[in-house]
Amino acid sequence: MAHAPAGRPVELLDADAVPVESDGEDRVHRLLVRELGEEVGEAFMRARAVQERWARQRHPQEGLRERKKRLTRQQISDVATALFVVRGFDHVTVSEIAAIVGVSEKTVFNHFPTKESLVFDRAEEGLERMVAALQEREPGESPTRALLRALNEDTDELEELPEAIHRFTPLFMEMVESTPSLRAARLDLQRHLVEVATEELAARAELDPRDPEPMIAARAIVALHEVAFSSRIRHGEAGLRGSELRTAVSADIERAARLLDTGLWSFTLLAYGARGRQQQRDAAKAAEDARGQVIDTLKQARAAWREIRRHEHQEVKRALKESLRDVQASAERAAYEAFRQALSERQSKVRARRQAERGQRRS
Repeated sequence: MAHAPAGRPVELLDADAVPVESDGEDRVHRLLVRELGEEVGEAFMRARAVQERWARQRHPQEGLRERKKRLTRQQISDVATALFVVRGFDHVTVSEIAAIVGVSEKTVFNHFPTKESLVFDRAEEGLERMVAALQEREPGESPTRALLRALNEDTDELEELPEAIHRFTPLFMEMVESTPSLRAARLDLQRHLVEVATEELAARAELDPRDPEPMIAARAIVALHEVAFSSRIRHGEAGLRGSELRTAVSADIERAARLLDTGLWSFTLLAYGARGRQQQRDAAKAAEDARGQVIDTLKQARAAWREIRRHEHQEVKRALKESLRDVQASAERAAYEAFRQALSERQSKVRARRQAERGQRRS
C-alpha cells in the first residue's frame, strides 16, 4: 500500500483551538483512503459515524465545544492508527500526524499524553465506564454482573460496523503485538485498570486495597475486557457479522462472567456482609445459580468438543478406509498384471518348446 504524502502545508492551531470540522474531516478522509485503500477508508468514516451516534446518546448534555474537541481527538487517532498500521509504529512521528490533521504537535499531546496512547484511544472512556459500572451497581449485584452490563453496551456497536472494519481489526492487533513499546503500553494499561478496579472494590467492601480479596477480584473482572476483544476477533475471522457477531461475543462474555461469579461469590458475601442477612442469602443464591449455569455450560462445551473430535475421528477413519481401499485396489491391479505377465511368459515358453519338439520329429 502506498504511503501518504505529508499533504499541503496547513496552518497550525494553538492548543485550545479546533480545526474547521468539514475541512478536517475531508483531510482525514483523504488520508485514510490513500493509506488504507478506498474500501477500508470509507469503512473508517462510516464506523466513526456509528460511534458518533452512540457517543451522543451516552453524552446527551455534551456542549458544542466539548463535541469539537472530541471529534478532533478522534481525527488524530484515526490518522495515527492508519499510519501506524501501514507504515509501522516506529516509522511515524507525532509531528507528521499533527500536520496531516491540521493541529499543532502540542494539541496532539494535550489529547494524548504519549505516542503509545494514540493507539489505545478509547482506553480512557473504557476506564470511566468501568468505574461507573462498579460504583453504580445495585445492592447485592456482583461486580462481574455490573461490568458485564457495560461491556454489552460495546457489543451493541458490532451490529452496525462495516465489513472492512472487521477485516482491519486483526491487522491492528498484529501491529500492537509486533511492537515492543505498544505491548508494554498495553500491559501498563491493564495494570492501571486493575489498580482502579481494586480501589473501587475495596472501598465498596470496606477493605484495604492491599488485601488479597479485592486484588484478585479486580484482576479477574478486568480480564473480561480481554475476553470481549479476543472473542470479537475470533468470531469476526470466522465470518460472523452483524447481530450474529454481537450475539456470539455477548455469549462468550456471559460464559466468562458466570465462571467468575462462581469463583467470586465469597467476595460478594464479604462485600455486602454488613448490609443484612437477606442480602447475604440473595448473593449466595445468585452465586449458586451461577455455579449451576457454569456447570451446564461447561458440560455443553465439553459435549460439543467431544462431538467435534468424534466427527474428526470419523473423518480420519473414513479417509483411512478409502486409502486402504485404494492401496488394496492398486495391489490387486499390480498382482493381476504380474500374473498376466507370468502367464504370458509361460505360454511363450510352452509354444517355443512345442515348436522345438515338432521340428525334431520332422527331422
